[in-house]
Amino acid sequence: MDIFKTITDNIGEGYYTEKRSKFFAYAHHVRTADEVKALHQMYKKKYYDARHVCYAYRLGADGAEFRVNDDGEPSSTAGKPILGVMLSNDVSDIAIFVIRYYGGVNLGTGGLIVAYREAAQDAMAHSEIVEQLVEEQLTYTFSYPMMNSVMRVVKDLQPRIVSQNFDNTCSITLAIRKSEIERLRSALEKLNFE
Repeated sequence: MDIFKTITDNIGEGYYTEKRSKFFAYAHHVRTADEVKALHQMYKKKYYDARHVCYAYRLGADGAEFRVNDDGEPSSTAGKPILGVMLSNDVSDIAIFVIRYYGGVNLGTGGLIVAYREAAQDAMAHSEIVEQLVEEQLTYTFSYPMMNSVMRVVKDLQPRIVSQNFDNTCSITLAIRKSEIERLRSALEKLNFE
């Protein structure tokens, strides 16, 4: 599997209200847990007067790395429904934050689950879902006279050039979809025997 769904870098915003409680939701494209932590701190600061800043995130092409946070709401009433929205939309490399302003009326566990899910779903509805390739990188070192041969492989297989250094000893770092990495590696290794 070398393609997965995620969202663009544009923040998807959502909103839900129930019995005077207000739920503001924000969907972000993220790549690391550290990015999520930084966003969480930012929302805690920005909405310092809010009762709860709950979130969930899902990382990696297979969505294997995930976390939910109920931030003081009853267990599994906030983070889990937010994660559920990600699962039903089959997206990864995403974090959704839902900020709750308490309206003075308890919603009960069922009401909370619905509210957090609806707010997160509204944020998803305002996000653009895109397909992303799972890439692998490869660095190849070669002598300057091999330049044309290396560039011919690059032209044929169309990897993305991440970095290149052409000196006495040249090196090039290439990124290509995971399923093509072996083809790229063997094409470059063949050059050593030309």
